Amino acid sequence: MSRINTNVQSLIAQRVLGQNSRGLNNSLERLSTGLRVNRGKDDPAGLIASENLRSEIKAINAAVNNAERSDQVVNIAEGGLQEVSGLLTELQGLLTATASSAGLSKEEKEANQLQIDSILQTIDRIASSTNFQGIKLLNGNFDYQTTNVNGSVSTFQVNAAKFAGSSLAVDVVVTQSAQQGQLFLDIGGANLDLQGNTTSSFVIEISGALGSRQLSFASGTSGVEIARTINSFKDVTGVTASASSDGVSLISKEYGSDAFVAVKVVNDAGAAGGGIFMFEDDDANTIQSTAASTFANASNGIRDKGQNIGATVNGIQATSDGRRLRINSDVLDVSITLSETAAINLGALSAFNITGGGADFQLASKVDISGKVSLGIGDVAVRKLGRHEDEDGNTFNLADLGSGKALNLVDGSREKAQQVVANAISSISTLRGRLGAFQRNTVQATIRSLNIASENTAAAQSVIREADFASETAELTRSQILTTAAISTLGLANAQPQSVLQLLG
Repeated sequence: MSRINTNVQSLIAQRVLGQNSRGLNNSLERLSTGLRVNRGKDDPAGLIASENLRSEIKAINAAVNNAERSDQVVNIAEGGLQEVSGLLTELQGLLTATASSAGLSKEEKEANQLQIDSILQTIDRIASSTNFQGIKLLNGNFDYQTTNVNGSVSTFQVNAAKFAGSSLAVDVVVTQSAQQGQLFLDIGGANLDLQGNTTSSFVIEISGALGSRQLSFASGTSGVEIARTINSFKDVTGVTASASSDGVSLISKEYGSDAFVAVKVVNDAGAAGGGIFMFEDDDANTIQSTAASTFANASNGIRDKGQNIGATVNGIQATSDGRRLRINSDVLDVSITLSETAAINLGALSAFNITGGGADFQLASKVDISGKVSLGIGDVAVRKLGRHEDEDGNTFNLADLGSGKALNLVDGSREKAQQVVANAISSISTLRGRLGAFQRNTVQATIRSLNIASENTAAAQSVIREADFASETAELTRSQILTTAAISTLGLANAQPQSVLQLLG
């Protein structure tokens, strides 16, 4: 049949030409933009996935910048701490030099004191001037704020804390009491009785964590005098003594598994009394009913060790040393030293509340508590460094080494001053170690991890969104050929109705 009103072949050719033209246009667009997905209709699901990945890449790269910035902040803080550490070392040398009073004039001591005053002023100046873009780093600006500190907490240090609410409660449950090394010398009364032996002495060796001393006592020496003699060497042995109506108690100065008391009887000289007793394991105030050894049989020594406290902090088992507790988790890093009363009694106590502070760094792409790293940097001013409490309950710090203060070089206690300086050096070294660990194990590891994540996410986004040029150029060639063929076919289809004119003559 031959019809001219409806040219079906032309319509078919036009439809195919339109399809080929759209394919050609798509190929040209993809090759010109380099993208396979230019708009939602190209691949709706692919567009959604691609946009999510692009957002993730942007967040990851921002987190990398945050990590690099945090490294720079810590570098500046470390620089200030390094100078403080050097000054404290110089301070220790001045203390030792001045302690040699023989041949050292008062003028020299005063000159050394002037140097110490200058060092203390410089430390304060460094603490107040070390900054990053005007933000003070070493003046306590990044220390943690706490409230409701329990009286059972002697000292504490918050190194890191993360919490979502307005505060974080720090709760301690003591599950094992801290103990000192303890022994009791039962001499049978208020005075030592060698039962008529006047030519010999009662000779014992007292040992503790710091060292040992051999002591001799004559018959008739009171328990009070024995205790006083032992206490005169407590800084050498680490053992203190107290007298009672029938003997002398020996107690280690410190708590913990490293603390101990040992008594070795070198010569019992026929001493009266029950011998050497230990205390009950669960009651440090009660002496066991049976002696650990008589004096005559204690030539090899009797020893009693202390015990570290056992406790959990916010449900996490703490590591311990004497009365000191420490936990280090991704949420809370804190050390707490309990008072003697609290450390020996089992039970729960609310230590304190953390209400804010700390230096927060966003080191992950997702902004939530798990992606945040918090770091505490304490105040390194001299009034905050070197805290030391003596046996009389007096508390000293580095500021007390200044002129006219209790620990000055001219007429102050050099022993206590040296302990204060040693504590300050330990505090600064610990802080530098924490900052170094943060840089090495947190910041640098995070940067490496985030860079890898950024690479892999960009690769995934590229697979979804970007054009494959090899495939698209092949598709372009195909579309060009088909378009050319469709145009030729359309021309033939449009010419075909003209053959009807031959029927009209």
